[in-house]
Amino acid sequence: MKPRTRPQEYLFPQLTRSGDQTVPIVRRIFLLSPANIRGIRGSRILSDGMQSGMTVRLRNQGVPLGEIFSFISGLYFRGKLAYAEKFAEVAGDVRAAYVITASAGLIPSETLVTLERLREISAGEVDPANEEYRGPLDRDSAALCELVGTDCQVVLLGSIATPKYVQSLLESFGQQLFFPAEFVGRGDMSRGGLMLRCVSAGVQLTYVPLARAARHGSRPPKLARRPLKACQSLSPVGWPSSS
Repeated sequence: MKPRTRPQEYLFPQLTRSGDQTVPIVRRIFLLSPANIRGIRGSRILSDGMQSGMTVRLRNQGVPLGEIFSFISGLYFRGKLAYAEKFAEVAGDVRAAYVITASAGLIPSETLVTLERLREISAGEVDPANEEYRGPLDRDSAALCELVGTDCQVVLLGSIATPKYVQSLLESFGQQLFFPAEFVGRGDMSRGGLMLRCVSAGVQLTYVPLARAARHGSRPPKLARRPLKACQSLSPVGWPSSS
Protein backbone atom coordinates (compact mmCIF):
# COMPACT_ATOMS: atom_id res chain seq x y z
CA MET A 1 0.00 0.00 0.00
CA LYS A 2 1.47 3.31 -1.06
CA PRO A 3 2.01 6.01 1.59
CA ARG A 4 -0.51 8.85 1.67
CA THR A 5 0.64 12.42 1.67
CA ARG A 6 -0.71 14.97 4.07
CA PRO A 7 -4.08 16.49 2.99
CA GLN A 8 -4.18 20.11 1.87
CA GLU A 9 -4.42 22.53 4.79
CA TYR A 10 -7.67 23.99 3.49
CA LEU A 11 -9.40 20.60 3.74
CA PHE A 12 -9.36 20.65 7.53
CA PRO A 13 -8.09 24.14 8.49
CA GLN A 14 -8.55 23.81 12.26
CA LEU A 15 -8.38 20.08 12.83
CA THR A 16 -7.45 19.26 16.43
CA ARG A 17 -8.24 15.78 17.69
CA SER A 18 -6.95 14.00 20.77
CA GLY A 19 -7.84 10.93 22.75
CA ASP A 20 -9.59 12.82 25.55
CA GLN A 21 -11.44 15.27 23.28
CA THR A 22 -15.16 14.89 22.64
CA VAL A 23 -15.66 14.79 18.88
CA PRO A 24 -19.08 16.08 17.68
CA ILE A 25 -21.16 13.58 15.71
CA VAL A 26 -21.36 14.23 12.00
CA ARG A 27 -24.41 12.56 10.48
CA ARG A 28 -24.35 13.46 6.78
CA ILE A 29 -21.96 15.11 4.33
CA PHE A 30 -22.01 15.38 0.55
CA LEU A 31 -19.38 14.84 -2.14
CA LEU A 32 -20.10 16.79 -5.33
CA SER A 33 -18.80 15.90 -8.77
CA PRO A 34 -17.19 18.91 -10.50
CA ALA A 35 -18.66 21.12 -13.22
CA ASN A 36 -17.23 20.82 -16.72
CA ILE A 37 -14.59 23.56 -16.89
CA ARG A 38 -14.15 22.89 -20.62
CA GLY A 39 -17.70 23.94 -21.46
CA ILE A 40 -18.78 27.32 -22.84
CA ARG A 41 -19.11 29.07 -19.49
CA GLY A 42 -15.96 27.51 -18.11
CA SER A 43 -13.98 28.64 -21.14
CA ARG A 44 -15.29 32.17 -20.66
CA ILE A 45 -14.08 32.26 -17.07
CA LEU A 46 -10.65 30.97 -18.02
CA SER A 47 -10.29 33.46 -20.87
CA ASP A 48 -7.79 36.24 -20.11
CA GLY A 49 -9.90 38.70 -22.07
CA MET A 50 -13.12 38.09 -20.15
CA GLN A 51 -14.28 41.03 -18.04
CA SER A 52 -17.00 40.44 -15.48
CA GLY A 53 -17.52 40.77 -11.77
CA MET A 54 -16.60 37.14 -11.20
CA THR A 55 -13.45 37.21 -13.31
CA VAL A 56 -12.28 40.39 -11.54
CA ARG A 57 -12.71 38.63 -8.19
CA LEU A 58 -10.99 35.53 -9.55
CA ARG A 59 -7.94 37.58 -10.48
CA ASN A 60 -7.81 39.20 -7.05
CA GLN A 61 -9.20 37.83 -3.79
CA GLY A 62 -10.75 34.69 -5.30
CA VAL A 63 -14.27 33.25 -5.53
CA PRO A 64 -15.78 30.30 -3.59
CA LEU A 65 -15.36 27.15 -5.66
CA GLY A 66 -19.05 26.30 -5.25
CA GLU A 67 -20.04 29.67 -6.69
CA ILE A 68 -17.73 29.20 -9.68
CA PHE A 69 -19.05 25.74 -10.51
CA SER A 70 -22.65 26.88 -9.96
CA PHE A 71 -22.09 29.57 -12.59
CA ILE A 72 -20.60 27.05 -15.00
CA SER A 73 -23.36 24.49 -14.38
CA GLY A 74 -26.40 26.64 -13.64
CA LEU A 75 -28.78 23.77 -12.99
CA TYR A 76 -26.97 20.53 -12.15
CA PHE A 77 -24.12 21.74 -9.94
CA ARG A 78 -26.23 24.57 -8.50
CA GLY A 79 -28.81 21.97 -7.53
CA LYS A 80 -26.17 19.73 -5.93
CA LEU A 81 -24.72 22.56 -3.89
CA ALA A 82 -28.09 23.89 -2.73
CA TYR A 83 -29.17 20.37 -1.78
CA ALA A 84 -25.97 19.67 0.18
CA GLU A 85 -26.17 22.94 2.08
CA LYS A 86 -29.81 22.26 2.94
CA PHE A 87 -29.57 18.67 4.13
CA ALA A 88 -26.05 18.14 5.49
CA GLU A 89 -25.72 17.50 9.22
CA VAL A 90 -22.22 18.53 10.23
CA ALA A 91 -20.29 19.73 13.25
CA GLY A 92 -16.86 21.01 14.18
CA ASP A 93 -14.41 21.28 11.31
CA VAL A 94 -16.46 19.18 8.89
CA ARG A 95 -18.04 20.99 5.95
CA ALA A 96 -21.38 20.25 4.30
CA ALA A 97 -20.06 19.83 0.76
CA TYR A 98 -16.71 18.75 -0.66
CA VAL A 99 -16.07 19.13 -4.37
CA ILE A 100 -14.22 16.37 -6.22
CA THR A 101 -11.56 17.97 -8.41
CA ALA A 102 -9.48 16.75 -11.33
CA SER A 103 -6.09 17.19 -9.66
CA ALA A 104 -6.49 18.51 -6.10
CA GLY A 105 -8.57 15.91 -4.30
CA LEU A 106 -11.51 17.15 -2.22
CA ILE A 107 -12.02 20.87 -1.71
CA PRO A 108 -14.74 22.39 0.54
CA SER A 109 -17.25 24.25 -1.62
CA GLU A 110 -16.72 27.55 0.21
CA THR A 111 -12.95 27.61 -0.39
CA LEU A 112 -11.79 30.79 -2.16
CA VAL A 113 -10.12 29.96 -5.47
CA THR A 114 -8.18 32.33 -7.73
CA LEU A 115 -8.05 32.05 -11.51
CA GLU A 116 -4.59 30.50 -11.35
CA ARG A 117 -5.72 27.99 -8.73
CA LEU A 118 -8.84 27.15 -10.73
CA ARG A 119 -6.69 26.25 -13.70
CA GLU A 120 -4.48 24.07 -11.50
CA ILE A 121 -7.27 22.08 -9.84
CA SER A 122 -9.09 21.58 -13.16
CA ALA A 123 -6.08 20.32 -15.09
CA GLY A 124 -5.97 16.68 -16.09
CA GLU A 125 -8.57 13.98 -16.60
CA VAL A 126 -11.05 12.61 -14.08
CA ASP A 127 -10.00 9.01 -14.65
CA PRO A 128 -9.23 6.35 -12.01
CA ALA A 129 -6.17 5.38 -14.07
CA ASN A 130 -4.78 8.92 -13.84
CA GLU A 131 -2.53 9.14 -10.77
CA GLU A 132 -2.70 12.95 -10.74
CA TYR A 133 -6.44 12.60 -10.14
CA ARG A 134 -6.55 9.43 -8.10
CA GLY A 135 -3.66 10.17 -5.72
CA PRO A 136 -5.04 13.42 -4.20
CA LEU A 137 -8.57 11.98 -4.10
CA ASP A 138 -7.43 8.87 -2.21
CA ARG A 139 -5.41 11.04 0.16
CA ASP A 140 -8.25 13.41 1.03
CA SER A 141 -10.91 10.69 1.15
CA ALA A 142 -8.88 8.74 3.71
CA ALA A 143 -8.38 11.84 5.85
CA LEU A 144 -12.06 12.81 5.62
CA CYS A 145 -13.15 9.28 6.50
CA GLU A 146 -11.09 9.44 9.67
CA LEU A 147 -12.47 12.86 10.55
CA VAL A 148 -16.19 12.11 10.19
CA GLY A 149 -16.10 8.77 12.00
CA THR A 150 -18.16 5.65 11.39
CA ASP A 151 -21.66 7.06 12.02
CA CYS A 152 -21.69 9.46 9.09
CA GLN A 153 -23.47 9.05 5.76
CA VAL A 154 -21.21 10.16 2.90
CA VAL A 155 -23.56 10.92 0.01
CA LEU A 156 -22.20 11.16 -3.52
CA LEU A 157 -24.02 13.64 -5.73
CA GLY A 158 -22.56 12.71 -9.09
CA SER A 159 -22.40 9.96 -11.66
CA ILE A 160 -22.55 6.44 -10.26
CA ALA A 161 -22.82 4.66 -13.62
CA THR A 162 -19.05 4.82 -14.26
CA PRO A 163 -16.07 4.09 -11.98
CA LYS A 164 -14.56 7.60 -12.25
CA TYR A 165 -15.80 8.61 -8.77
CA VAL A 166 -17.14 5.36 -7.37
CA GLN A 167 -13.98 3.27 -7.56
CA SER A 168 -11.84 5.47 -5.33
CA LEU A 169 -14.58 6.59 -2.95
CA LEU A 170 -15.77 3.06 -2.24
CA GLU A 171 -12.26 2.04 -1.25
CA SER A 172 -12.13 4.83 1.32
CA PHE A 173 -15.71 4.99 2.64
CA GLY A 174 -17.06 1.49 1.96
CA GLN A 175 -20.53 0.96 3.43
CA GLN A 176 -20.69 4.62 4.49
CA LEU A 177 -20.91 5.74 0.87
CA PHE A 178 -24.48 6.42 -0.29
CA PHE A 179 -26.19 7.96 -3.31
CA PRO A 180 -29.78 9.08 -4.08
CA ALA A 181 -31.77 6.17 -5.51
CA GLU A 182 -33.79 8.67 -7.57
CA PHE A 183 -30.64 9.48 -9.60
CA VAL A 184 -30.80 6.13 -11.42
CA GLY A 185 -31.87 6.63 -15.03
CA ARG A 186 -31.90 10.43 -14.84
CA GLY A 187 -29.72 12.80 -16.81
CA ASP A 188 -27.81 15.70 -15.28
CA MET A 189 -30.46 18.33 -15.96
CA SER A 190 -33.21 16.19 -14.48
CA ARG A 191 -31.13 15.55 -11.36
CA GLY A 192 -30.43 19.24 -10.93
CA GLY A 193 -34.09 20.18 -11.22
CA LEU A 194 -35.11 17.40 -8.85
CA MET A 195 -32.68 18.56 -6.16
CA LEU A 196 -33.75 22.20 -6.41
CA ARG A 197 -37.37 21.16 -5.99
CA CYS A 198 -36.51 19.07 -2.97
CA VAL A 199 -34.68 22.02 -1.42
CA SER A 200 -37.75 24.18 -1.95
CA ALA A 201 -40.08 21.60 -0.40
CA GLY A 202 -37.69 20.51 2.37
CA VAL A 203 -37.94 16.84 1.35
CA GLN A 204 -34.87 14.63 1.03
CA LEU A 205 -34.17 11.96 -1.53
CA THR A 206 -33.74 8.26 -0.68
CA TYR A 207 -30.13 7.41 0.19
CA VAL A 208 -29.02 3.86 -0.53
CA PRO A 209 -25.57 2.24 0.01
CA LEU A 210 -23.61 2.47 -3.19
CA ALA A 211 -21.66 -0.74 -2.63
CA ARG A 212 -24.65 -3.01 -3.22
CA ALA A 213 -27.06 -0.83 -5.19
CA ALA A 214 -28.19 -1.05 -8.82
CA ARG A 215 -26.49 1.82 -10.65
CA HIS A 216 -28.42 1.55 -13.91
CA GLY A 217 -32.13 1.66 -14.62
CA SER A 218 -34.87 2.85 -16.94
CA ARG A 219 -35.48 6.56 -17.36
CA PRO A 220 -38.09 7.81 -14.85
CA PRO A 221 -41.01 10.06 -15.84
CA LYS A 222 -40.33 13.74 -16.42
CA LEU A 223 -40.52 16.01 -13.42
CA ALA A 224 -43.87 17.57 -12.62
CA ARG A 225 -44.17 21.31 -13.12
CA ARG A 226 -45.03 22.20 -9.54
CA PRO A 227 -42.00 21.77 -7.18
CA LEU A 228 -44.06 20.66 -4.16
CA LYS A 229 -45.92 17.92 -6.06
CA ALA A 230 -42.65 16.67 -7.51
CA CYS A 231 -41.10 16.22 -4.10
CA GLN A 232 -44.22 14.82 -2.43
CA SER A 233 -43.94 11.82 -4.72
CA LEU A 234 -40.53 10.87 -3.33
CA SER A 235 -40.01 8.16 -0.72
CA PRO A 236 -38.84 9.40 2.72
CA VAL A 237 -35.20 9.04 3.63
CA GLY A 238 -34.32 5.47 4.55
CA TRP A 239 -37.20 3.82 2.64
CA PRO A 240 -36.17 1.23 0.09
CA SER A 241 -36.11 2.20 -3.56
CA SER A 242 -39.03 1.03 -5.68
CA SER A 243 -36.62 -0.02 -8.44
